[in-house]
Amino acid sequence: MGKRLKEALAQNKLVRVFGLGQLCDPKIVEIIGQHGGYDAVWLDQEHAGLSIAQIEHASRAARAVGIDSFVRLAPTDYATVMRPLEAGAGGIMAAQVKNAQQAEDVMQWCKFYPRGMRGVNGSGVDGRFATLPMPDYMKRANDETFVAIQIEHIGAVEDVEKIAALKDVDVLFIGPADLGQSMGIVGDWEHPKIWHAIERVAKAAKSNGIHWAILPRNFPYAKRCVELGCKMLSVGLDVWAVQRGLKAFLTEFESLT
Repeated sequence: MGKRLKEALAQNKLVRVFGLGQLCDPKIVEIIGQHGGYDAVWLDQEHAGLSIAQIEHASRAARAVGIDSFVRLAPTDYATVMRPLEAGAGGIMAAQVKNAQQAEDVMQWCKFYPRGMRGVNGSGVDGRFATLPMPDYMKRANDETFVAIQIEHIGAVEDVEKIAALKDVDVLFIGPADLGQSMGIVGDWEHPKIWHAIERVAKAAKSNGIHWAILPRNFPYAKRCVELGCKMLSVGLDVWAVQRGLKAFLTEFESLT
């Protein structure tokens, strides 16, 4: 489940997560967990089209090495929200949310009564394959399921105070690239309008006693975000890690001819 992330954020700790999409494999999840320093992996179903089986295997590997997992979903529906949770993911991250009503729909789909109306099925991983009593299963899922709402559209920024105020939202996760695109700004993460939007999200999160997250482009960017109160950094993606590793190897041996 998402208990580790929720507890760390409740203690106001800075957490670090790693994104897997193109190279989502249980062995990589194990490597990340064994390496240490990361609190969770997030699995990119939005762009990589991960199957439920892939999510199930990656989530199992995350539990085995003591880190959390959550799944970034494409703009979606009830079934798409619910299935990764039954497959064992500790939570979900809803992409391309544009307003508070869409965010509330996600909350209704991923939480049981009295918060929401998620379909009841204790036979999945999160119900310990029908070994948990139904009331315990539902309460545990409500308490531990991690929910992030992506703020990556100007519409969401304009409604962010209402989104942040929704009950049981854990994190507002900023996507600077898509946010800039929705504002007519492409490839300029340092644009003053983007920073103004980030500051507005940070203020809304603080006012409502929740946290915000971001995928930073580099260390100075991350440092500025942390100074603004960010408590979750997505430090790296699978493809970025491979590119950096290849470059490091080639640089080390480039003097050989």
